[in-house]
Amino acid sequence: MIASVSGTILTRRPDHVVVDCGGVGYRVFVSLTTFCDLPEIGSPVSLLIHTIVRDDHIHLHGFVSEAEWQAFANLITVSGIGPKVAQAILSGIPPAELWKAIRAGDAVRLTAIPGVGKKTAARLVVELEGRLPKDTGEGGAGEAPATPMSDDAVSALMNLGYPEAKAKKAVEKAIKGSETGASLEGIIKAALKTVLS
Repeated sequence: MIASVSGTILTRRPDHVVVDCGGVGYRVFVSLTTFCDLPEIGSPVSLLIHTIVRDDHIHLHGFVSEAEWQAFANLITVSGIGPKVAQAILSGIPPAELWKAIRAGDAVRLTAIPGVGKKTAARLVVELEGRLPKDTGEGGAGEAPATPMSDDAVSALMNLGYPEAKAKKAVEKAIKGSETGASLEGIIKAALKTVLS
């Protein structure tokens, strides 16, 4: 199985490139995100490859970044999403934003991606939520650290039927906006206002 391709760009199109590797030209399908990051024709390039093998063809899908390569690998595990749809999704949203939308259960953001309807968005959230990368670039200094109180508040919201991702986001927002020494009950009430707004 081909894992990477390094060579010279012979053809550069929005949906694919042809890379010359020692006299052999490999056609590699790319997202618009990767396309925009590619150098000009005649320039050297190195792409991470996900190989799709079918009875009648072998397709190479290439990515400049490991984050996009990993996102593609996760997307094609979702029922109803094949390589073409996965590539289209990554053309419409960067991986970090995709994970953020899935973690938050943000159906509006997900359905704004071309080719993603309500059912597909729901499948993305349900099937990928447990496999999100630990570091999606959305945390950092501004993210509230987990505490026993925040864990209890998240658990309370989940017991009320809210998804874990949405509960965590609401609790973090409630803790940031609360005064020092706020009670668990106060945090839960503030978080409920967020999920209901």
